[in-house]
Amino acid sequence: MKIITSVTVFNDAIGMRMSATYSEVDDATGRIVSDNKRFDRVVTDKSVKTDAQALLDYATSSLPE
Repeated sequence: MKIITSVTVFNDAIGMRMSATYSEVDDATGRIVSDNKRFDRVVTDKSVKTDAQALLDYATSSLPE
């Protein structure tokens, strides 16, 4: 099974991008097959972009003084 271990959303010259890391674990043994693999995607789904922007806005509003 593949397990997402982190997700980052950010804006760059292409648009809104998502970068994620994951680990792969053998279902039968629990052994880690691969660790800290990364992939990137441009976010194109409108509802996902809206949700991601809400999270970015929340992070901005949470900045320390």
